[in-house]
Amino acid sequence: MQKKIDHAREVALNILKPTPAQLQHGLELHQHSLVWDAYSFSPNGRWQEESLDQLSDCGAGRDELSDTAEYNHHVGFLQDPGRRQEFALAWRAAGVNCIFQNAGREGNQLSVLVRRLSHYTALCDRYPELLRRAVWPEQVEAAARDGVPCICPSSNGVPIRYQVEAEESLLDIQVLYSLGIRMMHLTYNRRNLIGDGCAETSNSGLSDFGRQVVRRMNELGVIPDIAHSGQQTSLEAALCSSKPVVASHSTAYTVNAHVRAKQDQTIRAICDSGGYVGVCSIPPFLGGSGDIAMLLNHLEYLRNTFGAEHVAIGTDRGILCGDGPSGGYKRPYRRIWESYWPEGSVDQGFVTTENMTDSLAWTNWPLLTVGMVQRGFSDDEIQKIIGGNVLRVCRATFGK
Repeated sequence: MQKKIDHAREVALNILKPTPAQLQHGLELHQHSLVWDAYSFSPNGRWQEESLDQLSDCGAGRDELSDTAEYNHHVGFLQDPGRRQEFALAWRAAGVNCIFQNAGREGNQLSVLVRRLSHYTALCDRYPELLRRAVWPEQVEAAARDGVPCICPSSNGVPIRYQVEAEESLLDIQVLYSLGIRMMHLTYNRRNLIGDGCAETSNSGLSDFGRQVVRRMNELGVIPDIAHSGQQTSLEAALCSSKPVVASHSTAYTVNAHVRAKQDQTIRAICDSGGYVGVCSIPPFLGGSGDIAMLLNHLEYLRNTFGAEHVAIGTDRGILCGDGPSGGYKRPYRRIWESYWPEGSVDQGFVTTENMTDSLAWTNWPLLTVGMVQRGFSDDEIQKIIGGNVLRVCRATFGK
């Protein structure tokens, strides 16, 4: 792990080329700030991959294989003491205090969503010295003071089922809230009963039922996340919400016209709601050089155009502890409609290189702070972007 971290750091520094003074100031500022990744994945690892092949040979279906793999990768791998050391090392290198953790699988069935949530609940229960679960801002701040990283659960899926009473679907939101989910997508890539996802070409807006969903999230204290929603759905959600709406892991469309990016009109509505746009670290979404410098270009554009108080960083990345997979190649694969990407819509012809992904490694988080120092961001602006804005939105949204 240390070699992986050092290599990624070297790649990023070769791109940024900070002066010694800029590097020192950025690293010290990062160390003494609250750092909250607006959307990310806790370090994971591969474990018992061959068991997945055995399950497949025995006739296991997609859901059983997927759930077993997720448990192994999120929790099971930490049974290895060496992996636990790497897990802790990755968190220290990133200097991140909290992440909004993808803890609800893509889809619209409550029973499926809570499986991933159960894995991360088990992770924090079993290894409290490594990771805490935080559902209130003061818990995040307390964990930071204690030097223990934490996760705040988010749902990548949307708990709105088809052919069901509206009241029952709205009740599912309360169930997930009670289980600790504090941020939820309105859509994933495709259309649902709330609105259109970003992969829908029709770009229809928020449905009347979708407005009820946003109101219910506001009442409970759940942040509506429109990162995967279409432009019109995103715009109308931000306009109808009484509390901040966020695009937790997205990019600026003006900088790179990608299906997952947000247009200026949409971003302005997000800002007016009190929310923020979290810039992700996925090379095709960033465009251009596709590296850490390009991510900083998006941050700089958003800060210059909309103000630092509406910018965050949601890397949408994690890091692998140990080696890559050594099995699991027999697993059947079927596309799930809610998470389906139209062919070519992710890369859009963009060619991702190893240099790009290495420069954007999750453990390079401190170098994002260094990069903003280089570009003349004030310390106050940087502290808002690397965590302060997320904390502010949580305080404005959550209620006991």
